[in-house]
Amino acid sequence: MKKTLVLSAALMTLVGFSSFAEERTLIDFTTLKADIAIYPQDYDGEKKENQNKRTVMDYAHAAGASFSSEQKDLMKSSLALNEWEVVLNSSARNVRSLAQSLVRPAPVSSNSKQPFAGSEVMGVHVVFPTGAYNANAKIVPPFSIPAYEPYSQADDNGDRHPAEAGDGESSGPKWLFEADDPSDKASPAYGLVKNVGTLKKIAVTTMGMNFPHALYVLLSDTDNVTRRYFMGYLGFDGWKTLEWNNPEYVTEVRTREIRVYPVYPRGEPFAKFEGFQICRDAAHIGDDFVGYFKDVKIIYDKANLTSERDIADEDVWGVIGRKESARQALEMSRFGGKQVDRYIERLKMATEENFTPSLTNDRDSSTSAQGASSDAK
Repeated sequence: MKKTLVLSAALMTLVGFSSFAEERTLIDFTTLKADIAIYPQDYDGEKKENQNKRTVMDYAHAAGASFSSEQKDLMKSSLALNEWEVVLNSSARNVRSLAQSLVRPAPVSSNSKQPFAGSEVMGVHVVFPTGAYNANAKIVPPFSIPAYEPYSQADDNGDRHPAEAGDGESSGPKWLFEADDPSDKASPAYGLVKNVGTLKKIAVTTMGMNFPHALYVLLSDTDNVTRRYFMGYLGFDGWKTLEWNNPEYVTEVRTREIRVYPVYPRGEPFAKFEGFQICRDAAHIGDDFVGYFKDVKIIYDKANLTSERDIADEDVWGVIGRKESARQALEMSRFGGKQVDRYIERLKMATEENFTPSLTNDRDSSTSAQGASSDAK
């Protein structure tokens, strides 16, 4: 009997400890494959898939009245891997580095032993300076991931429509970039996790290429504060999971600082992915850097325990809805202006790859024939 009680107590302790923190995938780059074609044709005249249907956003509302409806239909962007950007610090910027530092989808061989074999991961190419001074590059999404955008479905043209009942989605509030199933640790993730309290661990699945550069993960929170977390160095070959462990994480409940917040109307805290930062030390090799990233995961404490309440506070007062609608409008206004400027710049770019020939084939042949007759004389 005593042995049974001891085992039961040990089991309850393990269960309590395992529920102390929760694991979620913050972003999975294998879900960001381009699967719809927004721009009608590529430079070579061939239709090409260039946007991700699940994460596409419309910024035509930020454009002026001078644009036609056809042009506004093309003003869409998404988290497709080819849309991500490399932002270099001032000491790393030059014409070559700005032109050649890119993000591209990188197909993983189907013969790979990894569980994501055959998928596309994020591939990064950065051109660092070769001089003896520090430099860094940030790999960031094309726009700040909206934390307050309600979930909606997109069609093959990138037009979003509110989710309808019976479409396979679960009930309750849905957010555009949040995983579809909160109980599934491996569910698709698009850069946002809600109800996040204290971070315990962060993990990045990456392929090292024996570069000595340092890797950081950039995360922001509800207060719009961006923090960077040192994951380690990329001086290894092959796939590896780099981890950051919170050195100030307190596992003993009795020594924790207990903070009590009002249940309502405090907004739900979140963690949002802002990108990677790769730092090259002045003493290390510069020039070309190539890296690959599969996903980012977090282990965290819940900010609030979800439980059913006798009164639906939000239905009665609507305080959170008003606050989040205002923040959503601010997010979208910031998002659209930059995208419109880039759309205008895209229209200005030269699309010709070769010069138009000055001589036709007929004239060339007649000239050759005349030359041949002269030679014969």
